[in-house]
Amino acid sequence: MTAHAWMLLAIYMIALLGLSVPLGEFMAAVLEGRPTGTGRWLGPVERACYRVAGVKPDEEMDWRRYAWAALAFNAAGLVVVYAIQRLQGLLPFNPQRLPAVEAGSAFNTAVSFATNTNWQGYGGESTMSNLTQAAALSVQNFVSAATGIAVLAAVVRGLARKSTDTLGNFWADLVRSTVHILLPLSLVLAVVLVSQGVIQDWGSARHATLLEPLATSDTTRVTGRRITEQLIPMGPVASQVAIKQLGTNGGGFFNVNSAHPFENPTPLSNFLETLAILIIPAALCITFGRMVGDRRQGWALLAAMTVIFLLATIPCMRLEHAANPRLVALGVDATSSARAPGGNMEGKEARFGPAESGLWASATTAASNGSVNTMHDSFTPLGGLVPMVLMQLGEVVYGGVGSGLYGMLAFVLVAVFAAGLMVGRTPEYLGKKIEAYEMKMASIVILVPPFLVLLGTALAVAVPAGRAAILNPGVHGFSEVLYAFSSASNNNGSAFAGLGANTPFYNVTLGVAMFFARYALLVPMLALAGSLAAKKRTPPGAGTLPTHTPLFVGLLVAVVLIVGALTFLPALALGPVVEHLMFIAGAR
Repeated sequence: MTAHAWMLLAIYMIALLGLSVPLGEFMAAVLEGRPTGTGRWLGPVERACYRVAGVKPDEEMDWRRYAWAALAFNAAGLVVVYAIQRLQGLLPFNPQRLPAVEAGSAFNTAVSFATNTNWQGYGGESTMSNLTQAAALSVQNFVSAATGIAVLAAVVRGLARKSTDTLGNFWADLVRSTVHILLPLSLVLAVVLVSQGVIQDWGSARHATLLEPLATSDTTRVTGRRITEQLIPMGPVASQVAIKQLGTNGGGFFNVNSAHPFENPTPLSNFLETLAILIIPAALCITFGRMVGDRRQGWALLAAMTVIFLLATIPCMRLEHAANPRLVALGVDATSSARAPGGNMEGKEARFGPAESGLWASATTAASNGSVNTMHDSFTPLGGLVPMVLMQLGEVVYGGVGSGLYGMLAFVLVAVFAAGLMVGRTPEYLGKKIEAYEMKMASIVILVPPFLVLLGTALAVAVPAGRAAILNPGVHGFSEVLYAFSSASNNNGSAFAGLGANTPFYNVTLGVAMFFARYALLVPMLALAGSLAAKKRTPPGAGTLPTHTPLFVGLLVAVVLIVGALTFLPALALGPVVEHLMFIAGAR
């Protein structure tokens, strides 16, 4: 890695961890209903939401009512997004007069945005109208992220409370998360992005005269016709980019996502968007420590996430800074020298390069954020393995907004259970005994995503409909399928590309994977929270394992990595690892 790359990573981590503390404290105050600096201005908006919806924010719910409220709200959002897409051709704010979205694609997209995945099997600017982008997709960016924060709040209350059957009020948590956290942060970031050149308007596409007219086919050459104009789509981009990053959504207005200069025009916008991807998930660790009454617990979780993130990010950046041995062998590398390589620039924006691209790839797959500023499909085999593994770990480093932390808490329970077995003592976490029921729920949360990934990948490579969409033969094609199901089954949304995923087979299978990856985890976590809330608190004793020490951080990191390695190592060996060996052999 170059000095620039090390400096970029250092500044990024300092900014991420430094801003996490005040933001985490602020979010704790919001979720606990304590006074905040936004209350004076946004309090009336919050109360208006309750009046319109007929909600009593102080009316507590048990875990079943909380789960039903979350599921019902998300189901309604899914139906609305699907309907808007199907009726798009009849609705206003459609300056390009785009037709209705095809049924299979509309289903896939509705599930994708309702589940905070934002997988996109379509080109945004050529498929979705301005109204669909704003009223359907951007709105879901807010409320799907707010749902994750709300469920996390309920889980944290389950750990913090004792001898009760209530976990708070879903509607109050949803509204507070949206009004006091996501909206203000998105407004500030959108304004800053506009200052950098990200567009924000509701006008029709612009016509630009080309400096060099193009002849794009034999037909135009024969007739002598040449293309002299380019149609440039416009729309409400900055508002969508801000929440897509802050809400760990990732869906782009444009097909090339954050590699497009209208979404990410400058190095500063790139840094701020990369920071926005992880800032809320990281800050929620501080929120957790504050809400359970022991800040050290939050710092321990943040430390574990940071260790795994750095273990992945540094190799990813280094691998993309290395020369492509096949290009070196041909004498066409950026510097034609393996000792002073220009790095792997295939599929990367020249204004960013390997350092910014490698950092973004790690950040976006560590969170459940599918945005890209480079083509992951063009990474070196081992460079592409890193973002794939980060997703396969369960999106818990730092993970999605809310969902990442409650996923990590499932690993925490496994870690304390394993420690309890080693010393022959009933495991405890934050004074709550971890028994058979809690382990069953935590096991479901941990095992459902790998099951969906491996089952979906096996099905795709076994049936003709799945294989027909693989555009690259051999091991790289297998890696593309594995990446797609890793992304969908962990609610990430990024893609390796090279896979024709907008087909009936992939629209349905990936949609089903996204649905169960979200809700088959959400419900068990709330059930676990309900069980913990009903327990009495046990005072710590001589045999209690401290869960805020470096020893426990190391144990937690080991549990996360071992589970991921045992589950996915065979599949990774068939894809990126074999491709790397072929990559090296082919250069000789």
